[in-house]
Amino acid sequence: MSYCVSHGKDKVMFFTEEDLKGPSSVILPEIEQPRGALLPNGEINWSCPCLGNAPIGPCSVEFRESLSCFHKSQNESKGSECMKEYFAMTDCFAKYPELYKRNDKDSQSLEEEKEILDSLDDDENLRKTNISESDSSSK
Repeated sequence: MSYCVSHGKDKVMFFTEEDLKGPSSVILPEIEQPRGALLPNGEINWSCPCLGNAPIGPCSVEFRESLSCFHKSQNESKGSECMKEYFAMTDCFAKYPELYKRNDKDSQSLEEEKEILDSLDDDENLRKTNISESDSSSK
């Protein structure tokens, strides 16, 4: 004799050998959410298994900000304006190496990228200083 017991959202079904001899009559529900990284409306599908645990882990805020920035980027060099978000995310990932595995090659290139970002920040600060000085002298 087969029967079913409900435990909250779960159902436990018990079957006899006779019940299991024939083909299964279980019909699985349709998948409601798309499985891709992007939803049909173009937004990021944060529940996509392709993103792993990053959207819900300890670095979820940094990851979401970085990926959102990259996704919305309109620059010719896609994501080039998102370096600060990217480095905030990778710094957070480095705090949790057991969750976010890196290889040595990634760590080395990350250091090189940080040096480039620092030099870009220095150039940007210099340019802002020069612009404000030229504005002052023209008055």
